[in-house]
Amino acid sequence: MSDDTSLDLSEILAVDDEVTRSTGSDGFGVTAAGFLPKPFTRLLAEKIALARRLIDEDLDLSSGSVLRKLLEVSALEDARTWSALGALYDDCFVSTARGQALGDLGAELGLDRPFLVASGQITLTLAGALPNGIEQLVLPRGSRMSTPGGHRVALAATTTLSRRTTSLPAAVVSFDPGPIGNLDPSVADADGNHPQRIDRWEVADGKLADLLAADAAAGLPAGASAAGQGLVRIAHTAALTGGEQHWDDERYRALLLAAPRSIWSAEAIATTVSLLPGVRQVSVRDGWGGIDLSQSVFGDFTFLERMFAIDRDLASPYFVSVLVAPTEAAVWDGPNGLQASVEAAIRDVRPVGVFPDVVEADQVFVGVQAEIVTTGLALPAGSTASTNSSPSALALKGRLSERLHRVVDRLRLAEPVRSAAITAALMSEPGITDVVNLRLLRFPPLVDAAGSTTDGSDGPQVLDADQNLTLGAGQIAVLVDAPDLLSVR
Repeated sequence: MSDDTSLDLSEILAVDDEVTRSTGSDGFGVTAAGFLPKPFTRLLAEKIALARRLIDEDLDLSSGSVLRKLLEVSALEDARTWSALGALYDDCFVSTARGQALGDLGAELGLDRPFLVASGQITLTLAGALPNGIEQLVLPRGSRMSTPGGHRVALAATTTLSRRTTSLPAAVVSFDPGPIGNLDPSVADADGNHPQRIDRWEVADGKLADLLAADAAAGLPAGASAAGQGLVRIAHTAALTGGEQHWDDERYRALLLAAPRSIWSAEAIATTVSLLPGVRQVSVRDGWGGIDLSQSVFGDFTFLERMFAIDRDLASPYFVSVLVAPTEAAVWDGPNGLQASVEAAIRDVRPVGVFPDVVEADQVFVGVQAEIVTTGLALPAGSTASTNSSPSALALKGRLSERLHRVVDRLRLAEPVRSAAITAALMSEPGITDVVNLRLLRFPPLVDAAGSTTDGSDGPQVLDADQNLTLGAGQIAVLVDAPDLLSVR
């Protein structure tokens, strides 16, 4: 009995081996190109071929036969198993892992998946009439606010109050990522105070110079806005949300692939600094790194006899430059400023004996001037001025501004602002049929060696039509919210 079973098993294995070779199915599984799962059609074809070899070549395996249905169900389950095995294989590598598996791999590298920032809405209201000589008060995107508990918040879009518009809703984002940014104004402490209610401005922010000037012109005491008693009052009634969510897989994967596998390195400094709140871009620059052909001693010694550059004086400190481009909501100076945060964060990851010099990148502000041709949008008829001041046109400009921010805010240090990318962003908005006379404006304008502007004017430098805005090695572009520069028709 056992001999017959052994014989039958050997025959089955022989047939299976022949089917595997004849169908080429041995090319699946773990291959040089990764894990290649068998598709359902191949699995079914193999099962049909094996059934005919083992049972009968004339076996009825048409689409309506019972045996065909059983083979299809079996092949489907096998296909699901192959798919699960492929996903399991992919989850072993940072480049292909997804979801929780990617998070576990990042945790092993010491980089937990970062949190997103919370967002929400407040209401800004003028507590009184604007002082004489001030027709409107512009609160720029990134203007900082805070709570009695010390939570930091910023405006997510430029808000303009005027004599006619004395109250406006304003979108805000938490400066610090994570659940700590889910500020709930209804939370009260034991004394009945509301430590999470946004109610005051951070006057150390240079963007609030116009607000402080308006406070002074209105006769309010110094520090009124810092105490929530300034000309512009903040009403925070709904909680901010979204801080408990994490980065998506693609953004997190890019962080992990760029992260170094050592701690005392320039790459480790860059990764640590890039995760700090308020940091937009960072570049660590080592003036002594690599082959320095400018050294007078280069070429004067035998290869491998010494290093390519002159020996460094070990008694002198060795510096690297950490060039940091802050976000619009960041405050650079002060004990709680971004510079102090960067210096504290890199203290434990800098190489031994190397002292980083934290430098703020030069921010070049850029505006976009263009004529927007629309079709099918509900814009009122009339003069150009009346059309552009209508609520529908202002809403359209707001959407266009968000698209422009997605282009400019992703630029890296020294990366130029390309007119083609700006045009593509504007044209991607539904209802936009053409963008005419596109020009980029540079704030401040370029200056020559004598310190004078290249075009002789004190205003922004207007580039030629469709000309790109080029930047220096230590510069980064920042978009200016200027809806008046866009003309809708």
